[in-house]
Amino acid sequence: MKLFFGEVIPEVKINEEEQTHIVKVLRMRSSEEIFVTDGKGNLAKGNLHFEGKKVSLDVVEIKENLPNFSTQLHIAIAPTKNIDRIEFFVEKATEMGIAEITLLQTEKTERKNLNIDKLRKQSIAASKQSLRFHFPIINDLTKFSDFIKEVDSTNTFVAHCNENLERIALKDIEPQEKITFLIGPEGDFSDKEIQILAEKGVKAVSLGSQRLRTETAGVFVAAWNYEKMM
Repeated sequence: MKLFFGEVIPEVKINEEEQTHIVKVLRMRSSEEIFVTDGKGNLAKGNLHFEGKKVSLDVVEIKENLPNFSTQLHIAIAPTKNIDRIEFFVEKATEMGIAEITLLQTEKTERKNLNIDKLRKQSIAASKQSLRFHFPIINDLTKFSDFIKEVDSTNTFVAHCNENLERIALKDIEPQEKITFLIGPEGDFSDKEIQILAEKGVKAVSLGSQRLRTETAGVFVAAWNYEKMM
């Protein structure tokens, strides 16, 4: 399946950047079969049609409201100082079906500036590569204090490294329709942040005996959730 991004409802339109990629990079030909998704669960199948530099689709079939993953995983993660690492996380978590990512600004978060548009484009590319028809939401950098205002403690967990505090094992968490994990920066969440989360009823979780990097912890949780959905 050759999958591209664009609009499907109410009219099928191939994204302009995708059109350029089709013409200048892939050098595809008229009548070749492709698929177009809007990342919202809708999919169009058809054949390419060229008019100069414009590329359109002669639609053969449209499927609406395709099923999404059974579990909607949301990871709120502090961006790493090395941006390549958080980009790696976004790509791999997208491939494994994550529903939403929030970049979290904590007390110890060193990186304060992010190119969110670039991360969103990377998630779209990863979605197409893995044949996802529901793209993940990539939220703007959000302050910890703002994020916790909307937290539902019944399905939210925090992964921190403080071994002196009670933590449940990841494997003991039951699958839920919606589930959120908070993952801290290099240096972990501050004691104050951990206390605030505990007071809100957010349970702490252990990801094992090894101390994982921020992006590794995020990928680990995404893989755990992906395995639960299989």
